[in-house]
Amino acid sequence: MSKSGQSILRGARQALEYARGAREDFVAHVPEDVDVAAIRKRLGLSQSEFAARFGFKLDAVQNWEQGRRRPEGAARAFLRVIEREPAAVQRALAG
Repeated sequence: MSKSGQSILRGARQALEYARGAREDFVAHVPEDVDVAAIRKRLGLSQSEFAARFGFKLDAVQNWEQGRRRPEGAARAFLRVIEREPAAVQRALAG
């Protein structure tokens, strides 16, 4: 496994430990607002391509971008990871 893959896996394990209450020292910094359109456009993807690549429903992406809905906590955290490390996310999700 690559270093990036190991890092993602380690982070996922830490997040799971945190969710189970086993890691009191870990604090997740989930942004309140995420500019989904800006992330998508920076990656050069259409709404449907962005949704398919990262496992979102197309209507969710459309609703987020048009301000009808707001991504919930886990989606905001995932969008932050996509924003900062899109290639790592794509590698982790590759079938």
